[in-house]
Amino acid sequence: MRRFFELIEKNLLLSKISKKTSGNNLPKIKPVITISREFGSSGSIFAEKIAKKLGRKWKAYHSEIVDKIAKNANLEKKIINKIDESDSPIFNQIIGDFFGKRNVNLSSYSKHLVKVVSAIGARGHAIIVGRGGNFLLPNSLKVRIITDMEQRIKTVMKFRQVSKSTAISMIEASDKKRAEFTKQLFSHSNKNAYNYDIVIKTGGLIDSDDAIELIVYMAKKKFKL
Repeated sequence: MRRFFELIEKNLLLSKISKKTSGNNLPKIKPVITISREFGSSGSIFAEKIAKKLGRKWKAYHSEIVDKIAKNANLEKKIINKIDESDSPIFNQIIGDFFGKRNVNLSSYSKHLVKVVSAIGARGHAIIVGRGGNFLLPNSLKVRIITDMEQRIKTVMKFRQVSKSTAISMIEASDKKRAEFTKQLFSHSNKNAYNYDIVIKTGGLIDSDDAIELIVYMAKKKFKL
């Protein structure tokens, strides 16, 4: 594990140098971790454990929670109203950057989704699972969790109590749906490793506990916690 941390520290340093020399004016957000994961990789269970290790300020937002807020006008208004006055420029910049670069007709849900994720990002100390958070919040710690297909199948069979053939169908359907969502809304591929700070393959040399420790370590280094 020590070798992992040494490599991570080196990559974070290179990332900082790249940002200074690239001239990119990315929105400066408070500490946020975004987690993209394959269906069946067990990535969804990471958020609460990471939040617990990072402290009380941190809160996990699963894709189901984000969806619920985006589909409920009152909940959306409530979370946007919680943005501090000092964080409003951050929220407005994220929204402006996203819609300013896209001349497309987004669905009502997509527009609300963008606002909700941006609001959560502006408030900070959040772990956002799914919903393209890494594309909306480019200065977040962007994590991708993957694992071997066989392990994904076993995980889905176990937790969904389904047959192998059904598990495979569920995985294929999920992969297609997530790829289409990312392509349509962000014009990117969710499988492109360059869209993340770190891609962690669990189930082999790195188990879930190792992955969580790596993410916590990176968050502390990146955000100077």
